[in-house]
Amino acid sequence: MTLTLAELSTPLGDVRIARCGESLVGLGFAEGWERVEDSLRRRFGAVLRARAGAAPAVAEALRRYFGGELAALEGLAIDPGGTPFQQALWGALRRVPAGRTTFYGALARTIGAAGAARAAGAACGANPIWLAIPCHRAIGNDGHLTGYAGGLARKRWLLAHEGALPYEDRPSFSSAVAFAQR
Repeated sequence: MTLTLAELSTPLGDVRIARCGESLVGLGFAEGWERVEDSLRRRFGAVLRARAGAAPAVAEALRRYFGGELAALEGLAIDPGGTPFQQALWGALRRVPAGRTTFYGALARTIGAAGAARAAGAACGANPIWLAIPCHRAIGNDGHLTGYAGGLARKRWLLAHEGALPYEDRPSFSSAVAFAQR
């Protein structure tokens, strides 16, 4: 089996992309890629890795997302693997619209696992396709931003970009406008 790997610069830093055929199987920030790669290794075992330019569909979707078309990542073909619980939770996360947040406990209830807020948080932490499965939209049951593999500053930026937090709460990163115009 061959995974196609690519790297792309975004306003939040470099991301790495892994595809199996046309499906996105890994997407993460470069400095946290080892965790995603470990997940891919467990899932696919010994695989051939082919380097390629940025995956055109993923690169275009990311450009559109950072340019303000917040639903652009929804159409990507994804295959995150995972346990049945993780798959159900990740599916529920994909249904949380941009500009909204949800609580880990609410996610767990949504998939019929009331009382499994911590397991929901762990599933978010195991998400191999950051941004396309928008785990940044899950927040603590007390309303505070908690855990994000890309760091809380990125989580805050993403939520502000999507309109879920006041714009002034957005930390500074590279210009999303310049990225979207490339």
